[in-house]
Amino acid sequence: MSVLNILLIGGSGFVSGTLARTALAQGHRVWVVSRGQRPVPEGAVPLAADRHDADAFAKALDAADCTWDLAVDCIGYEPGDARQDLEVIGPRVGHLVFISTDFVFDPAARRFPQPEESSSYAAAGYGFKKRQCEEILLEADGRLPWTVVRPCHIYGPGSRLGCLPRHGRDPDLLDRLRRGEPLALVGGGYFLQQPILAADLAALILSLAGNEAAVGGIFNAAGPDVVESRHYYRIIADLLGVDLRIDEIPVDRHLLDEPGSGPFLCHRVYDLGRLRQSGAAVPATPLAEGLRLHVESLSGEASAG
Repeated sequence: MSVLNILLIGGSGFVSGTLARTALAQGHRVWVVSRGQRPVPEGAVPLAADRHDADAFAKALDAADCTWDLAVDCIGYEPGDARQDLEVIGPRVGHLVFISTDFVFDPAARRFPQPEESSSYAAAGYGFKKRQCEEILLEADGRLPWTVVRPCHIYGPGSRLGCLPRHGRDPDLLDRLRRGEPLALVGGGYFLQQPILAADLAALILSLAGNEAAVGGIFNAAGPDVVESRHYYRIIADLLGVDLRIDEIPVDRHLLDEPGSGPFLCHRVYDLGRLRQSGAAVPATPLAEGLRLHVESLSGEASAG
């Protein structure tokens, strides 16, 4: 395996940090652009700049005096971020991977499984802006080899647990379960999920570097198991050796209180055929194994605290 120069836009968060550590473990050289408010993974080269300060961002890249084989935008949320990828990062890299989201799909017009193409995309919010970023890349006229990945629910060490309101990313989830408290799940937890382990997502992204079959492609990124959300929580309860109790929250009532939560309240099941055909590393960690690693990491943090 050749050693790559890899530039990460963002590198101190959950997904970006996992990606940085995975790349370093594979022997690659990693540079991380962040605001410098949190430490970057050991072994990575920090480049301190706020991407929304255009001059400082460009100067930080210039100061590195380097070109990169792969750049990964882990924190691109606004259309201006995608333009910056093309105009500022583009001349310095061989291949860009942009991390989008499955929230680009209109939750009321999904297919099962959902392919990458859709007749209807999100019309507002986070998913809408991510789709705008995708469209900017699609219109880039070959200025930069790029690939887009659309992960669904991402879990694993370094994050909080929980895939569904009202216990999405719940910092108290394990303690609630240990106390025997019922979980208040919207729709009773019957929505289908296809969670992806962060380490699998990192391996997928790194496998795209220099992959000609992936250039100009948009790929669903999901794990191997499709389960009801309540089963996700049941696995966690079983790992703790406790019973799972669920109180059902009606979907319509929750949407009145939280109208922006619609993208969570639908079946999220994906066709990975295009990803397999590309030759990229297809996520393969079983959900039960990934959740075991996640629960153990959180239990270890609690013990250390």
